[in-house]
Amino acid sequence: MTTRPLKILIGADTYPPDINGAAQFGHRLAEGMRDRGHDVHVLAARTTSGPSYDIEIDGITEHRLRSHHPPTHPYFRFCFPWEMQWRVGRLLEEIKPDVVHIQCHYIIGRMLSWECKRRGIRLVATNHFMPENLNPFLPFPKLALDVIAKCSWMDMERVLGRADHVTTPTPIGAKAMHNHGFATPVIPVSNGIDSAAYELGPGEEVDKHDHPVIFFAGRLAVEKNIDVLIKALALLPEELDAHLELAGSGEIEDDLRAVARDAGVEDRVHFLGFVSDAELRAGYLRADVFCQPGTAELQSLVTLEAMSASKPVVLADALALPHLVRAGENGYLFEPGNEQDLGEKLARVLSASPEERRRMGEVSHTMVKKHDVDKTWDVFESMYDGSYSGSEGQ
Repeated sequence: MTTRPLKILIGADTYPPDINGAAQFGHRLAEGMRDRGHDVHVLAARTTSGPSYDIEIDGITEHRLRSHHPPTHPYFRFCFPWEMQWRVGRLLEEIKPDVVHIQCHYIIGRMLSWECKRRGIRLVATNHFMPENLNPFLPFPKLALDVIAKCSWMDMERVLGRADHVTTPTPIGAKAMHNHGFATPVIPVSNGIDSAAYELGPGEEVDKHDHPVIFFAGRLAVEKNIDVLIKALALLPEELDAHLELAGSGEIEDDLRAVARDAGVEDRVHFLGFVSDAELRAGYLRADVFCQPGTAELQSLVTLEAMSASKPVVLADALALPHLVRAGENGYLFEPGNEQDLGEKLARVLSASPEERRRMGEVSHTMVKKHDVDKTWDVFESMYDGSYSGSEGQ
């Protein structure tokens, strides 16, 4: 652990109030480093039209850049390189960071990686992104999307390869990067979780429903495959009377409501919309099982949160999610896109006795302890101050 305060600049192509895992991680990283006594700055796009500005929020200095809203995405904003280059250079001269930590290889990450290389500033890069995540927002045929994804993987290598250390949240994510031609060594470092924040406090009681609850948290987006989850709900035995709660908002909410109507489960699918941290925690605690049907998860922070709340999980057998399941012990994997298989796995959990579900939840909670957030912050601090030995990855 570093013995002196550092000046840390976090470059984030997506940052709160954006609602996604990368944005949430960037904010948690900023808060974690601030709480360890470091001087933390964040470079991100502003969320509305207008000139660039600086603001301090809760001890973190945000440098918001002039940005523009693409017509194909509900909230993402991007910065034109020619509008930001001068300001990025000036900020680096003014802040004089000991280290820059970028979260993506796109526009802000790209500009910072080039400037850090040119100026000799220590650079750490974390990849939270799969190029295929962009496909639903690009109005092109599949052949063109495949070409764009291939070029994006190559571009990722060029940009992130300038860093002193490249990380991604899981070993499976690192393998996926290498399988797509990423030659630079990639270190798996968990996003980390404060598991105690999701445990029941002394004397705390959960306001449970009188019916079983399946819980999902995240963006209502195409790659999350929530339609498969709704269809699986319709296949569950009628006597279970299971309900599905969806915490989050997104561009396909109307489509999902139509899926629920067509499947005959409209009265048992509850769209909670955007929820506060406290409401999200309560949702985990009152649920009987957590389900993540997405197939583009490099770790799935919401799954770690549900496991911290001692919940069984049913997850898609895709990318990094298998890393979080011990089949039959804390939950099950299902074949991606297969609502029949998902329904059968959910039924196994919901038909189990309360004692058996409690035991499964305990296994989840035990598994998540290796993702303790303090271990994650220790690894990044060692990368920031140059003391990383190569043995601390999670």
